[in-house]
Amino acid sequence: MKRLLWVPVVLIVMALAAWWWQSHRSNTASAAAEDPAIAAMLKDSSTIAKGRYLATAGDCTSCHTAQSGQLYAGGRLLPTPFGNIPASNITPDPDTGLGHWRFDDFWRALHTGVGRDGELLYPAFSYTSFTKITREDAIAIFAYLKSLPSIHEETKPLGLRFPYNVRAGLAAWRALYFKPGVYQADPAHPESWNRGAYLVEGLGHCNECHAPRGAWGGVEKGAQLSGGRIPGMDWYAPDLSTQAHGGLQGWSKQDVVDLLKTGQSSKGVAFGPMADVVANSTQYLSDEDLQAIADYLQSLPARPEPIAEKTSFDSKPLVDQGNSIYVQRCASCHGNDGQGVPGVYPPLDGNSSVLEPTGINATRAVLLGGFAPVTSGNPRPYSMPPYAQQLSDAEVAAVVTFIRRSWSNHAPAVQERDVIKYRHTPMD
Repeated sequence: MKRLLWVPVVLIVMALAAWWWQSHRSNTASAAAEDPAIAAMLKDSSTIAKGRYLATAGDCTSCHTAQSGQLYAGGRLLPTPFGNIPASNITPDPDTGLGHWRFDDFWRALHTGVGRDGELLYPAFSYTSFTKITREDAIAIFAYLKSLPSIHEETKPLGLRFPYNVRAGLAAWRALYFKPGVYQADPAHPESWNRGAYLVEGLGHCNECHAPRGAWGGVEKGAQLSGGRIPGMDWYAPDLSTQAHGGLQGWSKQDVVDLLKTGQSSKGVAFGPMADVVANSTQYLSDEDLQAIADYLQSLPARPEPIAEKTSFDSKPLVDQGNSIYVQRCASCHGNDGQGVPGVYPPLDGNSSVLEPTGINATRAVLLGGFAPVTSGNPRPYSMPPYAQQLSDAEVAAVVTFIRRSWSNHAPAVQERDVIKYRHTPMD
């Protein structure tokens, strides 16, 4: 009933936002020629090469390339709790891509989240982070995209439900959650730290996954990089603090670099959506940039101590059952002590994916298997087989609960009802 009472309020707010947007909207598209100075830069080979590196660092391909599709031709549907949003074609095709775009159009989209025709862009395109990209870097990225082969690929229809498909309503959302502004270096920190902050907060848009979101899909204030469920995907992106009570507590700089470079470190393995990030993006970053990212993450503050779980649920029967399953199915690789085999099988004791608050990642790894990315530094990674056909929902809950409560692990139990829900969630 309370939810129904909110509907008229929401519609009124959206109507006011639509009126404001229409009254302030101007058609920004222009047939004018590109600025001559920028036009020259867009054809410069060194600028294009730089743009290729930056587009890779920004992991543009993961969203703008459909599975088995052509590079940057769009077509991938990005899931959100409000419906699917199709990624656009960003090749130079004049009809379906960026062929008629000038740099100013591209800059406006990155920096302010406004499209070429003046339309407000949905934040599935992460302009809330990309606004921090410098103009010089944006020119390089645009030069690279303009150098790509032109591919004619129509954008798929928007799949948002009402009222989220009313684009003008984004004006209200932006007022709450979006503040444009290029990254400003902090003079109190060294160059490497600032480079890492720029990559993490801006180009790498890490906060788009690694932060909690409210009911309207906006990142909660003051929760930067503190971990959160990835909208529409049912994976949990962990807290990135390496300090006390952080999701990466105890990780060294080298652990961070190793994971981003090879997909594997002494602390764990990248799988799920992060495996795609490593495969398509971070493995290609320079050692200097990887070190800069590690420097920045190491500076994130300690987190509050988690509140002790209060529940009448007795997890001991689950743990006992899970112990038996673990011995039969898991111990041969991960060890009776949960330490795994260095460089081969990841440890489960103290593993951030095991300990994240929801239990989603460990549950889905048992159901779907764990597949580390293929990288130049780890070209033949070991994978974990799926157990969805071998184990019942109750058995999966038992073994995951055992893992989350054994050795030094003290995470909340996972119940059968949770497994039922995650079993039927798409892989991505």
